[in-house]
Amino acid sequence: MVFSIISRLVNGVKEGVKASLEGVTDIGSAIVDVVKNTAVSTLKGTGEVVSKGIDATASIVKGAIFGVADVGASVVGAIKGIVMGTINGVIEAGGQQDQAVKGAVSQAIHSAKELGLDIGDTAVEAVKGSVEAVKKVGGDAVEGTRQSIIAALGAAKEIGEGAVTAVKDSLSAGVEGAKDIIDTIKED
Repeated sequence: MVFSIISRLVNGVKEGVKASLEGVTDIGSAIVDVVKNTAVSTLKGTGEVVSKGIDATASIVKGAIFGVADVGASVVGAIKGIVMGTINGVIEAGGQQDQAVKGAVSQAIHSAKELGLDIGDTAVEAVKGSVEAVKKVGGDAVEGTRQSIIAALGAAKEIGEGAVTAVKDSLSAGVEGAKDIIDTIKED
């Protein structure tokens, strides 16, 4: 039951993003609002269990990434906007910051692997998008940064040791304060 809801959510977001972006020349500036509006309308139409969880957030990110890929745009270039739009939309629809951040950042990295994209670059864009989104909704930016980095490292760990190294190196070089946060996270 939950799988079919999630699958429909991914496909619905993918088609909505594709339809909204077709013919748009500057996808980078349009993507945040397109994904945010798609997230809000999609989540308000689903049940409470799905709309509040990490799975729904991840489904929105996955659908948006595949929608961008289908219109032939640079997916890595759109990751920041996809993550920002998703987090803003999920929070506006009543979701929690921590779940929105974790679901969005983790899924961006998993989708990057699935599409053969650079996982390190994707992690940097996802974390930057997450932090901007948290700031925009008036959340705790420091905690949002920490949550994003932990989510990125968790997703990389699920992929493999090479992904963990790529994500750590890219985040340390590309996100202000990331190295300090990474150094404080205990290895388990």
